[in-house]
Amino acid sequence: MEQSQISGSRIKLPSGKDAGLVDILSFCYGLSETDVQVLMALMKGDARGTEELESDLKLSKASINRSLNKLLEMALVMRIKEPGNKAGRPRYLYKAKDYNELKSKILQDIKECSDKMASLVEAEFKP
Repeated sequence: MEQSQISGSRIKLPSGKDAGLVDILSFCYGLSETDVQVLMALMKGDARGTEELESDLKLSKASINRSLNKLLEMALVMRIKEPGNKAGRPRYLYKAKDYNELKSKILQDIKECSDKMASLVEAEFKP
């Protein structure tokens, strides 16, 4: 999945540079393009295991696990113990939070980020 498939929409910044979804989520959450690819994949359909994500996204197991851990830490996805798997090590499935809840969280976090930047400019940008 290329970045252009993640977000074809871009916004123009005052500097003249443009930014897309990956850039915004990278700035606010420290997410990489791979992290955003994993998040977008988890938003589509049912909960999935790491093997499915590896296959679908053509990424290594290490990359998938790194991204899942970051997304879990940011509370953007949830981990579910696979039912019925009793033998050996437990297998987990991953799913993005409910779309409306996730969208609301991201929008609120971006607003808070913007408000904090504005207050820093107010406090620090003085003659």
